[in-house]
Amino acid sequence: VWRVPDTGGTRVMWASGALLNGNGSFGANGIKVHNHSVWVSNTAQNLFLRIPIERNSGKAGPIQKVATVPGIDDFVFTGPTNTAFAALDGASEVAVVTPFSAPSIVLTNADGLQNPTSLAVFGRTLYAANAAYSTMTDPNLLLATIS
Repeated sequence: VWRVPDTGGTRVMWASGALLNGNGSFGANGIKVHNHSVWVSNTAQNLFLRIPIERNSGKAGPIQKVATVPGIDDFVFTGPTNTAFAALDGASEVAVVTPFSAPSIVLTNADGLQNPTSLAVFGRTLYAANAAYSTMTDPNLLLATIS
């Protein structure tokens, strides 16, 4: 994970380690800042990771494995807690991921998912961008109500 000044300049390695490594094509994939931590999905290792931001220095704390999520691509938090939705691209699914628990599948291909690669939440609506890599037809944006 690299840190880049918002005014431009030289990038600096902020966090690194085996949990972030890829397999030559995918590794650290999605990234979000949430609850004073940097959260990263690692597609190659099927990991959902948390890197605390040290309060006084802004340096990276130890990388923590939060959950194993097979096929995780992008993710989005549902609100102020650390519960997230995760896009499972290859399986055409969306899972709810609660730290230190097994993911729970909440949307599938039967709901209209086609290789979701990106997620967003606005209010009580989940937006899933479907790339349709495997079907090669009708890439679209699926909307689902969060209850």
